[in-house]
Amino acid sequence: MAGSGDFSRLSGYWRAMFFIFGLRTKVDRSGVVQQVCRHCGNQAAQVITRRSTKFTLFFIPLIPIRTRYAQQCTFCGAEYEISKSDVERLPVG
Repeated sequence: MAGSGDFSRLSGYWRAMFFIFGLRTKVDRSGVVQQVCRHCGNQAAQVITRRSTKFTLFFIPLIPIRTRYAQQCTFCGAEYEISKSDVERLPVG
């Protein structure tokens, strides 16, 4: 039975394969705006950050999973999520 021996070698090959995959989040600072903080009520610089998460295969980012935006007060440190439309309306400098 030459055919069965060939199959066992092939199945052993597939058992030895492995894939390295995961998620990677990259954080970028989009800018700074002067606004009143929602948390402390002080007029202070608000740092706008963008967090984008991508699916990776062998450490290569392939598919974007999600993108989130956050605003952090430099006075009190409070951070809260904001929408993309809010980010586009902000006078980021």
